[in-house]
Amino acid sequence: MIATFVLSTLLLFQAPGVTPKPSETPKPAAEQKEEPPVVTKHSIRINGRQLNYTATTGFMPIKNAVSGDIEARIFFMAYTLDDPPAERPLMFSFNGGPGSASVWLHMGALGPKRVMMLDDGLMPPPPYRSVPNESSWLDQTDLVFIDPVGTGYSRAAKPELASKFFGVNGDIESIGEFIRLYLGRYQRWHSPLYLVGESYGTTRAAGLSNHLFERGIGLNGIVLVSTVMNFQSIRFADTNDLPLILIYPSYTATAWYHKRLPADLQSRPLRDVLRESENFATNEFAPAMLRIDRLSDAERTALLDKFSRYSGLSREFVDQNNFRVDLGEFNKELLRTQRRTTGRLDSRFLGFDKDSAGDGPDFDPSMTAIRTPYTAVFNDYVRRELEFKSDIEYYILGGGITSPWNWNVNNAYADTSQALSAAMRKNPYMKVFIASGYYDMATPYFAAEYTVSAMNLDPQLRRNFSFAYYEAGHMMYIEKNSLKKLKDDVAGFIQASSKR
Repeated sequence: MIATFVLSTLLLFQAPGVTPKPSETPKPAAEQKEEPPVVTKHSIRINGRQLNYTATTGFMPIKNAVSGDIEARIFFMAYTLDDPPAERPLMFSFNGGPGSASVWLHMGALGPKRVMMLDDGLMPPPPYRSVPNESSWLDQTDLVFIDPVGTGYSRAAKPELASKFFGVNGDIESIGEFIRLYLGRYQRWHSPLYLVGESYGTTRAAGLSNHLFERGIGLNGIVLVSTVMNFQSIRFADTNDLPLILIYPSYTATAWYHKRLPADLQSRPLRDVLRESENFATNEFAPAMLRIDRLSDAERTALLDKFSRYSGLSREFVDQNNFRVDLGEFNKELLRTQRRTTGRLDSRFLGFDKDSAGDGPDFDPSMTAIRTPYTAVFNDYVRRELEFKSDIEYYILGGGITSPWNWNVNNAYADTSQALSAAMRKNPYMKVFIASGYYDMATPYFAAEYTVSAMNLDPQLRRNFSFAYYEAGHMMYIEKNSLKKLKDDVAGFIQASSKR
């Protein structure tokens, strides 16, 4: 949730103001020169097939359209197959935040190396290491990982220019310019083109779909991992009850996983239980919230019984909250008697708070489980294997966003779903694949379904969407089985959407 939770996650991270260290202060634009990228050769075996590929690591200068001065330098890592087949697909990848580098998709799912986690996605003991990624997407498409300005090694040329990139529109424009430049410099205008974004990266990807099309760049497909395009669907606020409805099935999934549901529900498959929960949320809970202070005693009692049954929460707790149980309250309450909290990015994960009192967790255990391993492994990998060396800090998550994010809205919620809707009407060949984890509480799967249903698409265009679900969280690929399933699902999506 946005209004009350701590935004130290892959979604909606708002970093505190940070002044660059003297050693990190960028040179004035006039003094900057373009540096050639570092190019290295590698190989990997995927599904028994040996692939030789080139890694290109460096910066793309983003220039002022009028003066030609460099205003920012965007760091990227590209993997391109040697001796590729004709019309080899090309995919641009980025993560979320805002304020997150591309490391999570890069070294969690897509790239040729991945961070070694335990099979269920939990953190292994240090030291952390990488392993060849047999589920890399490189056998399907070339890959370009983009770190938006303020993330990774990407920086504005001058501190006073940074705010230009720290907003919904400025972010889309700069990444769109990066893609345009890459297509020209590396002669890829003829390639089938894809975007993949995770979390806020799905917000960016949806906005880019129309932005790029208006500049002559048509996409074959977009992969949205843990989706949020319309922020009204996830922002808990006193005047916005919609997120309470849309996250409810995720409460059910979490309670089922931790065995907090009644025995008759606990004994059934998760998908069957979720279907009942979705029906309750849509047909009973949502209508009741429209007149929650006018329910009769009998109606309120019946609603409490149902809410408690599918959420694992006590009737008393739900009643005390007047049915408005936000995410932090749920994460703290579900296992309070066990002195444990549940994760936000992945509610399978358990946290140890200093006590069992209070109305929200001290931290997100699903974030702490991944941040340190990914930070350590990437910093070793980029230097040792990609041979890119720099003393400046690689901002994995936060630290580089030095001014408040501009959501470009007034008394409303940021929403790029309508940009995607416009792009689909203009480019009816573009396909969209949405991947959701049942235990993702940051971007609930039911909210993603609602957002698509509210896009007001013609039935023919609506068929361009496909959905897949995983018994894992926000970064479903950290769980071993979901990693392979995601790869297989996306491989089929790319093959189908790149055909003429």
